[in-house]
Amino acid sequence: MNTTLRGLLLATVCLAPLAATEGAAQSRRGAPSPAAPVNGGPVTAVEVRGNQRIDADTVRSYMLLQPGDAYDADRADRSLRSLFATGLFGDVRMTREGSRVIVTVQENPVVNRVAFEGNRKISDDALRPEVQMRSRGVFTTQLAQADRQRILDLYARRGRFAARVEPKVIRLDQNRVDVVYEITEGDAALVSRINFVGNRSYGDGRLRDVVSTREQAFYRIFSTSDTFDPDRLNFDKELLRRFYLRNGFADVAVGNASAELAPDRSSFFLTYQVDEGTRYRIRRMTVNTSFPNLDTASLRQRLDIAEGNWYDGDAVERATQQLSDLANLRGYPFVDVQPQVERDRETGNIDLTFNITEAPRIYVERIDISGNSRTQDRVIRREFRLAEGDAFNAAQIRRSRERIRNLGYFSDVQITSNPGSANDRAVVNTQVTERATGEVSVGGGYSTDAGFLADFGLRERNLVGTGVDARLNGTIAQRRSQVDISVTDPAFLDRNLAVGADVFLVQRNLQNYSGYYERRVGFALRAGYEINERLRQNWSYTLVDRNVYNILSTASRYITEQRGRTLLSQVSQTLSYDTRDSPIEARRGYVLRWGLDVAGLGGDVAYLRNRVDAALMLPFERVFGDPDYVLSLSANFGHLHPFGSRFAASGERDRIVDRFFLGGENLRGFAVAGIGPRDTTTRDSLGGRMMWTSSAEMRFPLPLPSELGLLGRAFVDAGALSQGPRGVDIFNSATPRVAAGVGISWRSPFGLINIDIAKAISKQRYDETQVFRFGFGTRF
Repeated sequence: MNTTLRGLLLATVCLAPLAATEGAAQSRRGAPSPAAPVNGGPVTAVEVRGNQRIDADTVRSYMLLQPGDAYDADRADRSLRSLFATGLFGDVRMTREGSRVIVTVQENPVVNRVAFEGNRKISDDALRPEVQMRSRGVFTTQLAQADRQRILDLYARRGRFAARVEPKVIRLDQNRVDVVYEITEGDAALVSRINFVGNRSYGDGRLRDVVSTREQAFYRIFSTSDTFDPDRLNFDKELLRRFYLRNGFADVAVGNASAELAPDRSSFFLTYQVDEGTRYRIRRMTVNTSFPNLDTASLRQRLDIAEGNWYDGDAVERATQQLSDLANLRGYPFVDVQPQVERDRETGNIDLTFNITEAPRIYVERIDISGNSRTQDRVIRREFRLAEGDAFNAAQIRRSRERIRNLGYFSDVQITSNPGSANDRAVVNTQVTERATGEVSVGGGYSTDAGFLADFGLRERNLVGTGVDARLNGTIAQRRSQVDISVTDPAFLDRNLAVGADVFLVQRNLQNYSGYYERRVGFALRAGYEINERLRQNWSYTLVDRNVYNILSTASRYITEQRGRTLLSQVSQTLSYDTRDSPIEARRGYVLRWGLDVAGLGGDVAYLRNRVDAALMLPFERVFGDPDYVLSLSANFGHLHPFGSRFAASGERDRIVDRFFLGGENLRGFAVAGIGPRDTTTRDSLGGRMMWTSSAEMRFPLPLPSELGLLGRAFVDAGALSQGPRGVDIFNSATPRVAAGVGISWRSPFGLINIDIAKAISKQRYDETQVFRFGFGTRF
């Protein structure tokens, strides 16, 4: 052997252990160890070592190198990578002993349980869906770190950017581990300052009222509006854009909103970039149509837009929908309304043109509903204003979505359309997200009329998914107690017919006003139907046993004479026409209502009782730039006409429990039952057969942060009550009474609180007034 060959052999012998050591080191670090570089020779066996719970055949199934194959270094390397990719092993080494391949594995432990410690602001139930580590799953360090980041992201969405999460591994026997995420939540990162750049027409204070994010303040302890939320920034940008569009800035552009985190990570500074552009007035408005018989002049008169006003982007959208709806109602189901805006930046004027053209004729092929795991399909379908086979009408689709949302059964309702089986067919897809519809409530409060009160309630608004509303309510108060059970099917037999029944027990303490107690026990049967979208009629039959008892010894003889029980058998109807935008907090529209009660079909009393109510809401948002400025005008009239001679012994044909009483809630500035016929000696209120009231109330926001939920109001109330019992010892004047005052409504976290201060301006000497009126109630 020559010198060169001996040198090569010596180098090979010296380097071989070093290479083996390096390969083992790489394997311990979690990287696949390289296979033997020499190819060739058959593999007679693949031997698996170190496995405890994973079967050897399972390990071999992941390998590309199998017994009988010729040994290939590349396939051995890919086999190693395949085994690591399973996530089942923390370490894998592959060696060759002659014709055998030895695979040595170190299994990853099994997760016994996953726990969270230190979390107070976010519950375990909210954290658990965020992590992918599961009990009886395989533990890996990569998975634990990924879960750590998900938890941090969840806390960041809650405004807690200083949160820290540390995964801890507790090793158990049988290669099992407990994984505990130790959480340090830290304080929420609040928004300490909100700035605007580029705003010239509106100050920072006005724009801060527009965005939903608020600067931190001590009174926001019940709100999260001052907590930084990255997702809220885009929503705020859209609020700013729409605010400027409503006020004439058709070219407005809201740039990026930047958020700067304070060095101590405790608060954020927000900055919104605004390019207002030119403010425009409407110079000319035109409605054009390709339909020869469609009167554009009458359509234009119905629009909520006038020439000379500031341009309003929202009003243009409403007008577009309104023109489409009006054309549909006049016999044109396929219409397309496109607004065209021509700007004159030099003069600051805009010319508006609404082009009404014929849209493609498309019909509804099918209505699909998904997401309703509990609510029956028919409950949703009956709210649709169009059916399969009808002309596709966007206005009716919008109205259908609104009606489904108003059911209160769903947290979200989305209606989309897809092409059908033909070019003139469309499939309407309705996706709903159900919400809980059962309620258990316990509450309490105080009101000037009833005193301190406590109430409880059980309600299911969607009984077993049928849409039936069932409830049980009870109230115990100082001067009023009541229990009632009610069941209502809003679409009886899937028809335009709401049917319901009530059973009730009511007890009232009226000794402070009229010297007696009243108890009512009875039931009512109800039915109602919609004549159209605005007009509705309700019918009811009521059978009530009334009892006048516990009459004070000092009470008026006109009340003492009516001691005892009477049976009321009454049929009632109510016809209402309602155009308000909301039945709860209306800002625009009006409502007209006429009610008629007819008693005497059996029972002990006979009368006709009419009531007419009207209310008009006028928004002043255009004047003051705030939707909370609303003028409310209301009036009502009631008349009771008894007939027959059921109570000849007392000389009266009507009962005190059927008469009207005025004062308090229906005429502020006067005490409950403080107006109307009254005994001159005992000063007991006797009620009357004819009543009217009117009220003008201006609601407005107070100069306080809007999230406090405070609204102010100024009002003037007027009314009169007359035609009580006949007698020379009775005060009975039809002279109008007038009162004026101010009030505050607070939507507090504990419930709605109303405070009114009013002064009687025009009154009679025997009237009872009330300067301060307070009402509070809540449910929880």
